[in-house]
Amino acid sequence: MAVHALGVIPARYGSTRFEGKVLARLGDKPLFGHVAANALGAKTLARILVATDDERVMYAARDAGVDAMLSPAELPSGSDRVAFVADRLESMGERYDVVVNLQADEPFLPAAAVDKAVGLLAEDAEAAIGTLATPMDTNDVMDPHAVKVVLDRRGRALYFSRAAVPHGSGVTTAPYLRHIGLYAFRRTYLQRFVSLGSSPLESLERLEQLRALEDGAVIKVAVGDWPAVSVDTRDDLARAERFFERMLTHEGGGA
Repeated sequence: MAVHALGVIPARYGSTRFEGKVLARLGDKPLFGHVAANALGAKTLARILVATDDERVMYAARDAGVDAMLSPAELPSGSDRVAFVADRLESMGERYDVVVNLQADEPFLPAAAVDKAVGLLAEDAEAAIGTLATPMDTNDVMDPHAVKVVLDRRGRALYFSRAAVPHGSGVTTAPYLRHIGLYAFRRTYLQRFVSLGSSPLESLERLEQLRALEDGAVIKVAVGDWPAVSVDTRDDLARAERFFERMLTHEGGGA
């Protein structure tokens, strides 16, 4: 049975570490514009909408060809912003089975990755959330900005951490997986998730997905060769620009 999914890009202007980063230019588009353009190719998304706290982002979204909705600036997280949009649409008669949180700072994640995350919920009837991970270089495992995930044999998340997990004394090659923060929520679980409020482990690690694990929810994870180039700081943006230039060179047939 076909999934009726909504894609929401939470795009808060007032980012703590990089104010206005969602409007920062990356090539010919603002940062979130690349996310929107990629998501438009996803087969599972019936609609894509930007949720923002700032009219400048609303206007930029419309220029990018996607709908936008203002959400309260005081909402504590992107997931709360996503849930706000889903609730508002539902009050207007639009109901979705799955709601996907498309991170505004993941400009290179392809449409196929979105479809894979949504498809996980069809593969695993017990899963409340579908998300993604990619094998990571051991040189990056100590970076706290690179979130690691550990899986069980069924591809379900056991834990997420900013620390180097799994840990092994003397291990030179470990199955390190970097989590990519795209979340496909079952609509009913998204409502529960935002109602729970922050959990102890979530507060400790500053990772909201731990709220779901502490709640006993199943998070199914697809592992693939996804481009993990997220933008949290201006240095990250410079790195993304270099990655983008390499992509253009490759597509243009250059060396």
